[in-house]
Amino acid sequence: MRLLYTIGVRSYSFMIRIASLWNPKAKKWMQGRQEVWGVLDNWKLDERPVYWFHCASLGEFEQGRPLIEKLKNEEACQVVITFFSPSGYEIRKNYELADLVIYLPQETQANVARFIAKVQPEKVFFVKYEFWAQYIFEAKKAGAAVYSISAVFRKNQVFFKWYGGYLLKVLKAFDHIFVQDEKSADILKNAGVTSTVSGDTRYDRVMGNAKKVQSYPEIENFINGKKVLVIGSSWAEDEAVLMATMNHTNFDWKVIVAPHEIDAKRVTALEAKFTKPSVRYSKLVEGSMADVLIIDNIGMLMNVYQYADIAYIGGAFGKGLHNILEPACFGVPVIFGSSFAKFQEAYDFIENGIGFSVNDAEEFQSRFNKLKALDIRDEVLAFMNDRVGATAEIFTAI
Repeated sequence: MRLLYTIGVRSYSFMIRIASLWNPKAKKWMQGRQEVWGVLDNWKLDERPVYWFHCASLGEFEQGRPLIEKLKNEEACQVVITFFSPSGYEIRKNYELADLVIYLPQETQANVARFIAKVQPEKVFFVKYEFWAQYIFEAKKAGAAVYSISAVFRKNQVFFKWYGGYLLKVLKAFDHIFVQDEKSADILKNAGVTSTVSGDTRYDRVMGNAKKVQSYPEIENFINGKKVLVIGSSWAEDEAVLMATMNHTNFDWKVIVAPHEIDAKRVTALEAKFTKPSVRYSKLVEGSMADVLIIDNIGMLMNVYQYADIAYIGGAFGKGLHNILEPACFGVPVIFGSSFAKFQEAYDFIENGIGFSVNDAEEFQSRFNKLKALDIRDEVLAFMNDRVGATAEIFTAI
């Protein structure tokens, strides 16, 4: 299995190298890793302990962020953050609480040894789904304590297959694993791995953000007292399900939509889908008569959810469900698509009656009509408040 793991890692890197010839994201992936060693060579350690956080992308960063903030608040330490994906690195490369933000170097024996020797981490945190075997073993060899936080496990993962012995050793190498749910803890227990159910640190993050929410008077003028449907991180597949409802002559709500991608071509295509007047946030002026507001920037969506009466979150028709916690922290019920198997929070929302999955346009219209006749804001907030505390539990344990 170790040989297959190594082959898999190297094959992936080779495919990315080929794809970088035409794919901009793959090109950034390659260029970022070529620049890593120059950045590391110019980075200087001091006497403060180094805590290294590795995140696949932006979503995992948001799960690690509450613990980073608590560590920085409580201790004199250095924080190193590595990303696997350009979508995480490009947005958070200037994160103010990090002492160093870089791409994770490709996992070769030489790169791993060089990285650990340079960074000298005292504690290492792999967030959610990240389990880089050679990095974990090398960090342990160097004397670091290694943790997995906000992790989620499923029975069909390779760790628990008859041929997954090498990767099961990776799990057993962690000093401790903090999981989001009892199901994950039971799966690990059956495999001989100890864990703690601490919950999802993102609940701490979003509930803390909700207390510091920024208002937007120009959006409040746009809403003008009407009910609001906020569509967050949408893709074309999501919009195909929503448009029949929103374009109907009887639909009298305001719509605020923040597409996942905001390049000019994408925003223009989105505008063309609406039969009602729309306006981009960058061109919003007082007295606008538009019914649809398109958020054409990155960074304000979290705050926009405060104006929602119902939220639809995109990605669960193929790309991967985006953040459903952000609207819920304002007491807003959430609708999303049908492909959410890897997202425990979606199951929890559905089980508690605050989140709803739809398969098509007809189901969306039916669910929207039912929700708009209800007020479940208190139930949503109670659910969210019950799940705060993962960060403090992890911090105490480590």
